[in-house]
Amino acid sequence: MIYLDNSATTAVSPAAVEKMRIAAEEVWGNPSSVHKSGLAAGRLTEESRSNVLAAMGVNERKSGILIFCGSGTEANNLAVFGTAYAKAGRKRYRIITDDSQHASVTVPLARLEQDNFEIIRIPTVNGRIDTEMLAGAVNGETILATIMLVNNETGAVYDVENAFRTVKAINPDIICHTDAIQAFKKIKFSPESLSADLISVSGHKIHAPKGIGALYVSPDIVKSKKLKPVILGGDQESGFRAGTENVPAIAAFGEAVKGEYNIKAVTKAREHLLSNLPDEVAVNIPQTYIPHIISLTLPRIKSETMLRFLSERGIYVSGGSACASRSGHISPVLLAYGLTRMQADCTIRVSLCGTESLSDMDMFINALNDGIKSLIRIKSRSGR
Repeated sequence: MIYLDNSATTAVSPAAVEKMRIAAEEVWGNPSSVHKSGLAAGRLTEESRSNVLAAMGVNERKSGILIFCGSGTEANNLAVFGTAYAKAGRKRYRIITDDSQHASVTVPLARLEQDNFEIIRIPTVNGRIDTEMLAGAVNGETILATIMLVNNETGAVYDVENAFRTVKAINPDIICHTDAIQAFKKIKFSPESLSADLISVSGHKIHAPKGIGALYVSPDIVKSKKLKPVILGGDQESGFRAGTENVPAIAAFGEAVKGEYNIKAVTKAREHLLSNLPDEVAVNIPQTYIPHIISLTLPRIKSETMLRFLSERGIYVSGGSACASRSGHISPVLLAYGLTRMQADCTIRVSLCGTESLSDMDMFINALNDGIKSLIRIKSRSGR
């Protein structure tokens, strides 16, 4: 098996598996309980919280809190809905976003649009935010700006810091949120460096298990109560997320963040791939990009067809966001990037984690080349 779909999910690291086992078998108390078993689970949870915060560039609790969630999707939902419903009233409030967001942001925003919030979507052609349009979109009723840090389909790195500084210079009361799920542990950042009030991260993109994410919340947001919980019940997670904490997943997340992103290995594998691709394949390279995500447009071959061809040979890539790959719709992210509908429908995503060998990349290149030749031949015979 050659696994090249790490933006969809990563293998759980042995260290994270062991930490999860310890939490499940040895520290299985409810962290809200006051007996020894519960206190031990609570200490493990807080140790992991500190580890994740430190990985986000937050070394002191007074610099903000971390809310553990059930996924990165839930973290994004909490940021969007929690901010909106903290301000809901008679006014028609405005929210600014980019047009290349993950569905865990776009779908909540569409729901808010139905609830009379005004949503302004800023273009990101070639992976670059239109800052002039962004500045022009800010008014006195703007309550939230949510801009993705790294795009999960193209690898584009958006200038979030400049975007947030721009909007806050015009309206200092705007809350700034970034989905940093694809950036976490791959780009060094902190809430201060991004000028961000809310930051979403996820465990299964960095070798922790699925089912665990987190939302960083700045001290000002906590103090001013500008965020409302969307899951109600008990007072867990500082009152922002009810429900007994998933201690095994939290413990694994706290262990996984200790791992390092091997950018040298990723860059080496990327450069080898790009230097040996079939001539017919176009590479979609944003103005600023992260090396582990590679977007490739095939010559008149639908991505779904190529995915099946490669999968039969034990090589796994994707056609874009794993959350939307079964929908059958053309990727709005690729259209926003600037591809035509036909090009977007023929685009695959390769995503690396640093463990790939050059031999792995050669096997993928050879299989891709075989796929192009055989699939185009079949297409030609069918007269399509």
